[in-house]
Amino acid sequence: MSESCVVVSGLSFSWPDDTPVFDGLSCTVPSGRTGLVAPNGAGKTTLLKLIAGELRPSAGSVTVEGVLGYLPQDLPLVGEPTVAEILQIDGVLRALAAVESGDVAEEHFTTIGNDWDIEERTRAQLDRLGLGDLGLDRTLRTLSGGQTVSLGLAAQLLKRPDVLLLDEPTNNLDAEARHKLYDVLDDWSGCLLVVSHDRALLDRVDRIAELDGGEVRYYGGNFTEYEKAVEAAREVAEKNIRNAEQEVKREKREMQQARERAARRASNAARTLGDAGLPRIFAGNMKRNAQESAAKADGTHAARVSAAKAKLDRAERALRDDQRISLELPQTAVPAGRTLFAGERLRAGYGGRELFAGDGVDLVIRGPERIALTGPNGAGKSTLLRIVHGDLEPTRGEVRRADGRIAYLSQRLDLLDGDRTIAGNLAAFAPAMPPAQRMNLLARFLFRGARAHLPVGVLSGGERLRATLACVLFAEPAPQLLLLDEPTNNLDLVSVGQLESALNAFQGAFVVVSHDERFLAAIGVDRGLRLDGGRLLETAAPGADR
Repeated sequence: MSESCVVVSGLSFSWPDDTPVFDGLSCTVPSGRTGLVAPNGAGKTTLLKLIAGELRPSAGSVTVEGVLGYLPQDLPLVGEPTVAEILQIDGVLRALAAVESGDVAEEHFTTIGNDWDIEERTRAQLDRLGLGDLGLDRTLRTLSGGQTVSLGLAAQLLKRPDVLLLDEPTNNLDAEARHKLYDVLDDWSGCLLVVSHDRALLDRVDRIAELDGGEVRYYGGNFTEYEKAVEAAREVAEKNIRNAEQEVKREKREMQQARERAARRASNAARTLGDAGLPRIFAGNMKRNAQESAAKADGTHAARVSAAKAKLDRAERALRDDQRISLELPQTAVPAGRTLFAGERLRAGYGGRELFAGDGVDLVIRGPERIALTGPNGAGKSTLLRIVHGDLEPTRGEVRRADGRIAYLSQRLDLLDGDRTIAGNLAAFAPAMPPAQRMNLLARFLFRGARAHLPVGVLSGGERLRATLACVLFAEPAPQLLLLDEPTNNLDLVSVGQLESALNAFQGAFVVVSHDERFLAAIGVDRGLRLDGGRLLETAAPGADR
């Protein structure tokens, strides 16, 4: 092969409890930029780990053409490594320093190899990712989550890989870091396979690979083009279902009419034979012939009905599962201009340092505002949300909250009791709601039948989000202010769409911390706040220009 690529042949993999993930999966990831999309739990991360060699398949093979780089979703960085150690250049730097000091031992030259320019290349790579001010002796614990992700990517790029696997690379990145990542990937010329819920990133790829039902289907173009193709296919499938339903009804009607005609002919023939006084044996033969003819015609119509039903079944299977949720939440309405929270001269500390500068920050939230809180990683956004919610007291300043529920959804989605079922959690939040109404409500959140009785602890990220939204939005009393901290992290694109639907139905105020500009535009943010350098500043609403 002249170009870098990944070839997956007959791949099978199951978890230790024998739960199957893939059974004979085959696909080729060509050179260029490919976005891999699928619902949570379909096996996206598992496939990347199998390609990277972190998991072993039970059958089949994976061939990677070229040098491989892999950035996992959860970086396995522990202890007190330095930036140089994370970048895996510490040994080369020590060898270079030894040679420069006059030590010409052969092992130093072996360690250096062709990396005489490693420090210059490292600084250039860190610069490209917005990490130019990082000293190579900085330790991991002094870095923010976003800096750690960018550093992990820099480590992979320094390998000069031909094939690069990225699993949710924009998680925890602020807006500036995301755009630097976009720029790096825009220049990528090898084979890139990226798993992401970041639509801005997926709109920069050459093709979309959809993992569904243990198979991979490719769509040319970026994510926007993929969405158009999926919607067009849905419209065709829905039309085919309507046509097939009409065909089943028509065939059933014609079969019934044929039976009625046959019955009338048999009755008329019996009377005619009786009136004609024909011999009994002759009359019996005519009767049998009529019955056989009617049975043959009935069999023909039954076959047509069966064929029409099979056609309907195929049309229904071609239609993707409808994963949309539709809500009305009038009980969450807040009068315009009502002050829900007011904080003056708020000060807070975290990790031994003051987060808010000078005399502190002032914040007023009125209903039904939709506020996006942005700012660099480590600026104190989560801390400010916790102060608004009330589970963290400011070190200084005054706070006033209106009567009514304030709901806080942290990044960990840990609001629900993991040992209780989904239905049990909803009963705790809405004890006055009749059981039948609770089940109907959970069905609208796509927990139908037995799924409503699953323990929360076994749910995927998207399922946990839906369960949390059901409990929070229909709690007694309903919330008038929602606080959401990076709610789209680790969610698949279907779940992000469900979150958008729920927030667009919400009639109260909300404050959301997010770096996803398209998500912020989709939920109708009308006020922007930026926390930076210890100061809280009014800004244009993110995504308002889209």
